Amino acid sequence: MSAKIAFVFPGQGSQSIGMLAELGAQHAVVTNTFAEASEVLGYDLWELVQLDVHNQLSQTHITQPALVAASVSLWRLWLQQGGATPSLLAGHSLGEYSALVCSGALDFADAIRLVEARGRFMQVAVPSGEGAMAAIIGLDNDVVAGVCKASAEDQVVVPVNYNAPGQVVIAGSKPAVERAMVACKESGARAVMPLPVSVPSHCELMLPAAEQLRVLLESTKVVMPTIPVVQNVDGKVAGSVNAIVSNLVTHLIEPVLWTQCVESIAASGIDLVIECGPGKVLNGLSKRINKTLQTASINNAALLAATLEQ
Repeated sequence: MSAKIAFVFPGQGSQSIGMLAELGAQHAVVTNTFAEASEVLGYDLWELVQLDVHNQLSQTHITQPALVAASVSLWRLWLQQGGATPSLLAGHSLGEYSALVCSGALDFADAIRLVEARGRFMQVAVPSGEGAMAAIIGLDNDVVAGVCKASAEDQVVVPVNYNAPGQVVIAGSKPAVERAMVACKESGARAVMPLPVSVPSHCELMLPAAEQLRVLLESTKVVMPTIPVVQNVDGKVAGSVNAIVSNLVTHLIEPVLWTQCVESIAASGIDLVIECGPGKVLNGLSKRINKTLQTASINNAALLAATLEQ
């Protein structure tokens, strides 16, 4: 009996210079997908991703469309190669937009426009250098939340990604995040790592960006997915287009409940979770959250062939 599969799509942090170069050289669908995105953006996204001569890939308004294009190109390649249609989709943070494209809820070109604008809105809301994010390893969720509350003072620092048991990301104003990092170490965290990001996602500092995104989403066509998408804000499948759109707005200012998303996937009877994008971050998280789940990736030729066979 064939496995029941889900696809998961990574968010910011999974990008790398030269990503998908091997598959792009072998399969036109990859470079053609980037060419579609380039038409929307007005610059050669594939060339930027492959060479990044001006160190732009880490800028959030470029990172976001680059990752959506990468994930959608792999999805198209998977289907072109005869891969099975999954029963469920989910995306981590930005990856939710990739999931919605692949589900049929969002047009690809519209999604590229949305995430490029989303990145710009986010950067304007908190100028570079004013916000920060950090990963906290080895503390309970409640302890991290308590430390953040005690460290905030008159600023913002909150848990924003519940990635797996004992792995939480915090975000907010840079000084408050730095205070919380020290306090988490003192509380017994196994590791505390600042993240190389230009904006503090999924916290109240993103409220101005969320309001701008709401306006843009209101003029964007969104339909019900043909494949259900588990969304980050509650770990559930939304029952209406209005709910999907509302969740995308809330998504910018509320934490990513990735543990709940993966638990929902497992509870639905999924056997195999395939990470559809560069990197392998989500495979590691899936295994930490639910050890019964099998995981796979498709971001190079060998992995694609092995997963198609599986």
